[in-house]
Amino acid sequence: MFARAPVAGEAKTRLVPLLGPEGAAALHEALLRRALATALAARAGPVELWCAPDARHPFFARCAVEYGVRLREQRGADLGERMGAAFAAALGENASLVVIGSDCPALTPAVLREAALALGTHDAVIAPAEDGGYVLVGLSGPDPGLFAGIAWGSATVMADTRERLARAGSNWKELGTLWDIDRPEDYARLEREGWLRSA
Repeated sequence: MFARAPVAGEAKTRLVPLLGPEGAAALHEALLRRALATALAARAGPVELWCAPDARHPFFARCAVEYGVRLREQRGADLGERMGAAFAAALGENASLVVIGSDCPALTPAVLREAALALGTHDAVIAPAEDGGYVLVGLSGPDPGLFAGIAWGSATVMADTRERLARAGSNWKELGTLWDIDRPEDYARLEREGWLRSA
């Protein structure tokens, strides 16, 4: 799981006008905890928390103790470089890897198990997001160009990723499309559908 520290003013910045810096950071922390619990409940393999900007924030130390997860530090100038480094580390240890973020409350243990199983027969697995990105990506082998030069946060991330997978001759599985929490309208949906009460 990739995660940024829940620092007020730096977490969920697009929700700061709605929730304030502290409120956005508190939501981010709640989503992080929910995602960690989901990953552990999947029982699809060891769970690691890849931390940004580093692993020194006290929240990460608490997660290591409370959830029993290994902490790793994200390395790279942008999200693509950081994910590429995480995949290189995992694949160097002869392990396939599924990466998730923390802002998709609709992600379930069953989806994570489906992703892990897919890597037994596919080069990649991906779960698209409604906003044009994705909420999960997994690889069973190296694909160095998959994450380079992507306009992260744009509505073309998933389309660009499909194009790169096709160009590389990869066979991949797409899971069902899910939604994540980035904008005020996403927060309204979070409230409307009761996700906050079940977090």
